[in-house]
Parts: sequence; C-alpha cells; structure tokens
Amino acid sequence: MNLSAREMLDRLIAFPTVSRDTNLPLVDFMEEYLTSHGVTCHRDYDETGQKASLFAHIGPEIDGGVILSGHTDVVPVDGQDWVTDPWTVVEKDGKLYGRGTTDMKGFVALALAAVPKMKDLKRPIQLAFSYDEEVGLLGARPLVDAMKEALPRANACIVGEPTGMKVVSGHKSCDACFVDVRGFEVHSSKLHEGVSATMVAARLVNWLRQRSDANRDAPVKDEDAAFDPPYTTLHVGMLNGGTAHNITAKDCSFSVDVRNVPSDMDGKHFQDFRDFCGEVDAEIKAVHPEASVTCRILAPGPGVSPEPDSPAEELTRRITGDNSQNTVPYGTDGGWFQLGGYSTVICGPGDIALAHQPNEFITVEQFEAGEAFLDKLISHLS
Repeated sequence: MNLSAREMLDRLIAFPTVSRDTNLPLVDFMEEYLTSHGVTCHRDYDETGQKASLFAHIGPEIDGGVILSGHTDVVPVDGQDWVTDPWTVVEKDGKLYGRGTTDMKGFVALALAAVPKMKDLKRPIQLAFSYDEEVGLLGARPLVDAMKEALPRANACIVGEPTGMKVVSGHKSCDACFVDVRGFEVHSSKLHEGVSATMVAARLVNWLRQRSDANRDAPVKDEDAAFDPPYTTLHVGMLNGGTAHNITAKDCSFSVDVRNVPSDMDGKHFQDFRDFCGEVDAEIKAVHPEASVTCRILAPGPGVSPEPDSPAEELTRRITGDNSQNTVPYGTDGGWFQLGGYSTVICGPGDIALAHQPNEFITVEQFEAGEAFLDKLISHLS
C-alpha cells in the first residue's frame, strides 16, 4: 500500500476520532499500512480496550534512533460552524480544511507516508501515536513505558505538534480536574436552609480568577520570561448546573486547567485550589451533610524544559536551520517523553491558533514544509 502524503491525510481525516469515541478503526488502518511495508507494530490499549496507542520501530535494531510523536484523537466539532465537511479534506486557496489537519493528523500523515523512504536507515526511526492527548495526555505515559520496554532506546523525540516548523524547546505543564459540587435543594426563599451548588461553584471559580489575576500582576521571573503569557494561568472551560431559577441548585460541575510556568512546576497553585475546595466542602457540610465539593483529578500534563546540550534540539535545528529560541504555552505528549528520559523538542507543521477551531486548516505550504523536513531527517539518518 503506497499513499502520497496528501492521500494519507485524506484517509486519516476521514476517521472521526473524537476523544470520546474509539480510535481503533484508525489504529487498524495504520497498522495494516505499516504491516504492508514490513513494519512490526505494537499496541498499548487503555483500560476499556476501546482505544489504543500504536508504536513501531523502523530500521536497524539498535539504540540511538529518533521518535516521531503524534496523537490520533481530535476535539469535537459539535456546535461549530463548519463551511465544509470536517471529516473530508477540502483544498481551497492553498489551504487544506478538515478536523485534525493541523492538530495533528497532518504530521501523522506525513510520518506514515514517509515510511517507504525509510528502507536505508542507518539509525532507526520510531513512530509513536497516542490516544486521548486532547483530554489530558492520557495515552502518553503508558505509551512511553511500553516503548521503553519493547524497543531499542531512542536518542531523541520530535513531537510534531504545530509550531510553524520552528524548534520549540519548552512548554508549560498542565494540572487539570473536574469539580463536582453537590448542593441541597430548597426553595430559593429559604436559601439559608439549603446549599446552592451553582453559588458554591461561582465562589470556587472566583478564587481561580483572583489567583490567575494575581499571577498576571506579579513580577515576571527570569525563568518564565520566554513564555507567552509569562505567568501561570488558571482557567474554567466548562460549567454546568442548576435546576430552576427559584430552587437552590442540587448539582454543578466545572472544568479547571492550570498552565504552569517553570517557576510553578511544583503545582502549588493547583494544590492551593484543592485545599480551598476542601475548606468549602467542610463549610457546606455544616449546612447539610449531603453537600460536598469533589475534585476529579485528570492525569497531570508535565511540561517540557529546555535541555542543555539537547540531542533532539541539535538534530532538529540542523535539519530545519532554525536557530530561534521558542517556547509555547500549550501542552504536548512531549513532557512524558522527557520524563521517560528521552531528549525532546516540539517541531511540526501548521499554526496552533487554528487548532480546535471551526474550519481548521493547514496551509499547503506548511504541509509541504513538514514533508521536506522529514525527507531531510530520513536522509540524515540514512
């Protein structure tokens, strides 16, 4: 099975691998494709068996190779105003539209399409495609563990998240949770006898806003200055709750993410918030024992820290010719690879500002730049 990069992109986008659904049909296709080129594949399943990461080793069975890291899942299109079918690649005015074209099936398509060119490698390439990156980097940690056990030790990891083909040597870490507030319902005229879950949630959200504002207004530390913004942000992305306008809400839930700059990698803001949730939980239980505040912790998203004498950075700069110094505020699977002992950088085609947006696209120019990058990498490793 031989597919051009564009043909591969068409095939990958056609799989609607929204994080809430299985990705196994896509994994089946990728494994069938790789197997047709003589590549042995490995799967790492989640606890449900409905999702899997796929990884493979191409080239000589020796240490010192390069990992190409991507994720298979995409964010939903629900409620977004798409002009085109999000599950079909549409080319118009030098742009390739479709969910995941930028984040990040574009890079995955380029890596897969390049496999037939890897037959003469002197140093191996390893492919690492995770599940559930978009909902908390859930697949990356077990994927890294599985690769360390099953494959020769790679020397560098290139995470192909969209950076406009700039070399990114660091990104923030992310702590995340869902907060569930359980109130006690009474008529709103008897507010003092009940607990309003929505009002309690509003109090907790306001704590997050105040802490984020305080971080913004504090002096910038030297180790954080390269980030935009150069401080830790605390954010609520979803909030749902309430029964009626005149009933104290029984339930309210909201999501929290805390994006930590290097000086806050100890997670102190997240822990302070959880401590505050505990204080409020005790207060509302004193009103009614059924009331509660519960934090459901998601997998932590470790940051990527700039490495002195980084093999991954040196290699990627040699291939791209990019010597600019770059960090990004968003997270990637790269933090787990770096914690696993792999030298790690982020470098891939596309613009992160287009990720998760309606009418997501990657420009043909960026897609071709990513293809040229992988061609040069393969030549270098051959």
